[in-house]
Amino acid sequence: MTGRLRAPTGRYGGRSAQERQAERRARFLAAALRLFGETPGYRGTTVAALSEAAGLSTRQFYEEFRTLEDVLAALHLQVNDWAEEAVVAAFAAAEGLPLAERVTAIFRAYAGDVTADPRRIRITFVEIVGVSPRLEEQRLERRARWVELICAEATAAADRGEAVARDYRLAATAFIGSVNGLLHDWSAGRVAATLDEVVDELVRQLLGILRPSGWGPGAP
Repeated sequence: MTGRLRAPTGRYGGRSAQERQAERRARFLAAALRLFGETPGYRGTTVAALSEAAGLSTRQFYEEFRTLEDVLAALHLQVNDWAEEAVVAAFAAAEGLPLAERVTAIFRAYAGDVTADPRRIRITFVEIVGVSPRLEEQRLERRARWVELICAEATAAADRGEAVARDYRLAATAFIGSVNGLLHDWSAGRVAATLDEVVDELVRQLLGILRPSGWGPGAP
């Protein structure tokens, strides 16, 4: 296909063309979460199988997407958006709390969201890896957003005198790798711990970065 087919316009059944298009897209993404996130996975799914799972036609697929890779890209962004929304809400709810409590609340929100559905973890940490340079760039860009979020929180904590003042970019990048690896291994049953214990360990690691040994309020 050199381009998407043109979607119909006008109202039908009381819904606009835009509303029908949004519904179709949501159905394709929901079907993709099932097929890509379980069996057969992204690489084993065809356009016909995805369309059937969504209860739509292949013609309707090409009205919304060019390729299955486009679906995976959209689904990866959606999964990350859900997690980001949970974290932003936790940030707002934890405003004014001491650093340790604030960090714990934020990580509980993140871990709770990404592990609520194992298929989300598979999309984020497994299916998108190695598909194409384009998706690798998207994966790294989304990870960079999480790094920026941690750096911003760390800098704000340092400004409040709750953490050491330093450039956190390298540490935040390394820490995100720990988060992704531990949550993936936990979801795969490779870590004998509860989710609360996993979150507590991540919080200890981050607090160790923010407050290294020998540091105290007022220290340089």
